Amino acid sequence: MAKCYVTGKSTVFGNQRSHSLIATRRTWKSNLQTVRLVMEDGTVKKVKVSARALKSGKLNRA
Repeated sequence: MAKCYVTGKSTVFGNQRSHSLIATRRTWKSNLQTVRLVMEDGTVKKVKVSARALKSGKLNRA
């Protein structure tokens, strides 16, 4: 399962509830994007990052 490199966000599982309260399983997937980041040692690495972490502007993109 994919996970955000920065925040650790991943897929969340739960129940979908109909009007009659019948429960069926469903998933909520986080908005993950594959980006190239410059690491502290200067190397470039491809990682999956959530859209919210990208919008924060705290990442050094290659």
